[in-house]
Amino acid sequence: MPRTAVVTGGASGVGEAICARLARAGHRVAVLDLSAPAAERAAAAVRADGHVAIGIPVDVADRASVEAAYATVRAEVGPIEIVVTSAAIASFVPFEEISADLWATTLAVNLTGTFHTVQAAIADMVAGGWGRVVTISSAAGQGPSPRQVHYSASKAGVIGFTRTLAAEYANKGITVNTVPPFAVETPMLRAAQEERSLPPTEHLTRAIPAGRLGTVDDIAAVVAFLCSEDAAYITGQVVAANGGALM
Repeated sequence: MPRTAVVTGGASGVGEAICARLARAGHRVAVLDLSAPAAERAAAAVRADGHVAIGIPVDVADRASVEAAYATVRAEVGPIEIVVTSAAIASFVPFEEISADLWATTLAVNLTGTFHTVQAAIADMVAGGWGRVVTISSAAGQGPSPRQVHYSASKAGVIGFTRTLAAEYANKGITVNTVPPFAVETPMLRAAQEERSLPPTEHLTRAIPAGRLGTVDDIAAVVAFLCSEDAAYITGQVVAANGGALM
């Protein structure tokens, strides 16, 4: 059955792949991204494949921006039934050099942004008696990630948020799960490698039993499954697609 899906950070990397995968599953997709041109470009690519998609700019750290974006989604494609929170920022900074502003901004986007994005849609799911929430957390929220205390804290918070929300809404037909990538071939990863914040790919893959980096499609496939009818009895879970990097 076609549903209305919102994907934040949907104009690049993992988020863009998730939009394409959900559209292929028959869902109407709202591509939300900080960049309006990027959101529209990604939505146009989905439409070019014969699916329904709209692109909307949003700042997930700003509740008013999220509410405005959702009003557009509801008016153009219907009540929100699927939410995937892929919008995030990341940086590598030694602990003693993390400024209060960087700490606050990282939590505002990664954790509070997840809160805004989900809370503003949950009433639609309750009213319909059906919903799927998939948060994109990180392996950095499951274990140590040097020079990323701010990022790790935000993503660990997303995991805790997911588990508790799942318990609160499990009897309302709503599932809430999180997918924590490890090392995925994305523009963000390549940029971190170029600035030498992350080692070259050949070094990263030594930490992955599967022997390769993840792809955006690896993550999108898991997310699409968790958003499906087949995953109705799966909730509150940390579903890692990481090639065995964390077990």
